[in-house]
Amino acid sequence: MTMHTATAQANPNIAFIKYWGNRDNDLRLPSNGSISMNLDGLFTRTTVSFQSSLPFDELIINGHEVPGKGLKRVSYILDLVREMSDVKVNAEVMSENNFPAGAGIASSAAAFAALALASSRAAGLTLSEAQCSRLARLGSGSASRSIPSGFVEWKMGAGDDDSVAVSIAPPEHWDLTDCVAIVSAAHKKTGSTEGHAIAATSPLQNARLEDTPRRLGICRNAILNKDFETFAHIIELDSDIMHSVMLTSNPPLMYWQAATVGIFHQVRSWRADGLPCAYTVDAGANVHVICLGGHAKELEKRLREIPGVSNVLVAGVGGAAKIVS
Repeated sequence: MTMHTATAQANPNIAFIKYWGNRDNDLRLPSNGSISMNLDGLFTRTTVSFQSSLPFDELIINGHEVPGKGLKRVSYILDLVREMSDVKVNAEVMSENNFPAGAGIASSAAAFAALALASSRAAGLTLSEAQCSRLARLGSGSASRSIPSGFVEWKMGAGDDDSVAVSIAPPEHWDLTDCVAIVSAAHKKTGSTEGHAIAATSPLQNARLEDTPRRLGICRNAILNKDFETFAHIIELDSDIMHSVMLTSNPPLMYWQAATVGIFHQVRSWRADGLPCAYTVDAGANVHVICLGGHAKELEKRLREIPGVSNVLVAGVGGAAKIVS
């Protein structure tokens, strides 16, 4: 087996029906299924190079060496790849994002999807999409959804082997745009991994989980039927329910800033006035405002005028994680 290098690129994704809470924290097996869309134009590009001369695994993100917890999570995935392949040496992992990390835009999703694909390919493995999705999941749950293309559903599965994500519609199926209103580019104090671990401390989590299959069905059908009105209501409901769980966890997680809430009010008022847009928020303060593609320029302009919004990132529907030269 020759020592290999491979480079992969993956998009972050925005969940419409959220993943929050695990039934197994080590395997990142989710407490519920979820639905998302990959974000075109935002990406993590990762090069994995297995080298016999390296004394240990190295992680370099945007030009800076990352030790500690970040490196440990990456080495865990590399160890799984080494177990599956003939490659038994350490690796250098070089990764770069073209969007802010740790601020409620799923940087870990793009990062671990790119890592799973690049490391397995560098080790000479050709994994199926499902196997790659599973490998990415073990690094970051939402990363499983950045492997397939377009609109994606992560199936809860019965166990480790079948808790994987599948594409439910290609990018060209529905022209949606995500206008991400950046309220805070700061790295959040409590990351999602810690948040998932305390989800069950909220008295609301059980009610959320019981109702998730219903919300998944409504969202899936709204996407397949391109029914924006139904889609708007269900994604806002799901986001609000997840944040209700966060707010009532122990310790409570309050990700919203004043500007976050200001955007909620604006979006609902704009939609009532005929602009097809809806909000959803991940574990952070930034608001993803989803609209029909033809309205993106108008929506971006309006969002930029809101006090507290420092920038707006605009992304259409993205494709699958891929190997790049």
